[in-house]
Amino acid sequence: MPQPRRSKVGDDIRSSARERAVHFLYEAESRSIAVSEVIKAQILPVDDLVAELANGVELKREETDELISEFSHTWTIQRIPAIDRNILRLAIYELIVRADVPVAVVINEAVELAKRFSTEESGKYVNGMLSAIAKRVRV
Repeated sequence: MPQPRRSKVGDDIRSSARERAVHFLYEAESRSIAVSEVIKAQILPVDDLVAELANGVELKREETDELISEFSHTWTIQRIPAIDRNILRLAIYELIVRADVPVAVVINEAVELAKRFSTEESGKYVNGMLSAIAKRVRV
């Protein structure tokens, strides 16, 4: 039976939350501070989903980084551009923790973020990495 289509508004809210979470993760890594500090420093209140995603990624960072290292055969995690690394972390977190979000949605959202904030090649790299990782973590 086909899955009911979520509302476009709901999809946009989740997409925006992912984008903002990636920005927070990137800033935290760039400044070598906890993502919670980045969130606390915001002038406007941070949406609950954004905080959940960003804090969740930070809590699962060791696990997500191990998967990135394992599946990026020719690259060390330090060689992966920081924005791509944080997009991968967020998507892997969602694959592991948010079983209610379909794999295709997680991968598509991550690829779009990579294309938007990195390069076209990053989109392809993120797609390949997440497709392989999804087969491991979503059985």
